[in-house]
Amino acid sequence: MPSSCKDIRAALAECLQNSDCVMVQRNKPSDCIRPPLSETLPTQCQQLKRSYGQCKRGMVDMRKRFRGNAPIGSSKEVEGSGRVQLYGGRPMYPEQGVGGEGESGEGKKE
Repeated sequence: MPSSCKDIRAALAECLQNSDCVMVQRNKPSDCIRPPLSETLPTQCQQLKRSYGQCKRGMVDMRKRFRGNAPIGSSKEVEGSGRVQLYGGRPMYPEQGVGGEGESGEGKKE
């Protein structure tokens, strides 16, 4: 299995092992995923199940084969600074330097 889905699968397995469906009611994790018992799972496990299904679907989707699945993390610390660029040149919104001007002083009119 490609590494893009391994983390989600491991998190889903851990969530299922700690759920009431397995711990209290003593059902198998494979039974807890199926529809009669899947509604009793915690919200986190249901979200992980949905994410795992989307990850597996993304592996066979021809549009995503070259790019791969999207990364798991969605926080700005993981993905970058959050600045928006239109192209490889200057940023869309100039950074605020000293005096509230852009990088090259374009905002200053004389």
